[in-house]
Amino acid sequence: MEKQKANILNAWPYQQDKMNLPVASVESALPFYQTMMGFQLVSQNESPYPSAILQRGEIQIGLAENGGDPAQDGCFFEVDDLEEIYAEFKSNGLEKELSAFSIHKHGDINWNVFFVVAPDGLCYCFGKRVE
Repeated sequence: MEKQKANILNAWPYQQDKMNLPVASVESALPFYQTMMGFQLVSQNESPYPSAILQRGEIQIGLAENGGDPAQDGCFFEVDDLEEIYAEFKSNGLEKELSAFSIHKHGDINWNVFFVVAPDGLCYCFGKRVE
């Protein structure tokens, strides 16, 4: 029986819209999200510009060739098992883009987190609440 993968519980964009994350090329960005991060391709569009919707569990994000700066955007993903998703990414071949775990405080909540910078320049933070 295959081990249950870690679940993404929530996704919050750094800018305005997790469904419109800027990339230079949707086609070249997709393999990273599918192979390394375990997202499934839901749909692709060419109008008004090339874009794709990706899903993992109940969470969807969108990549778009919308002219935005990927280095200024990304998402914070709340996960149910930080160590498991880290191990999954490592087993998928992700190497030094993963930072060490650290504690970050946001509001009244402490989060144990690690960061992944995608080849397209978008930065993702994966975190689990620290009780």
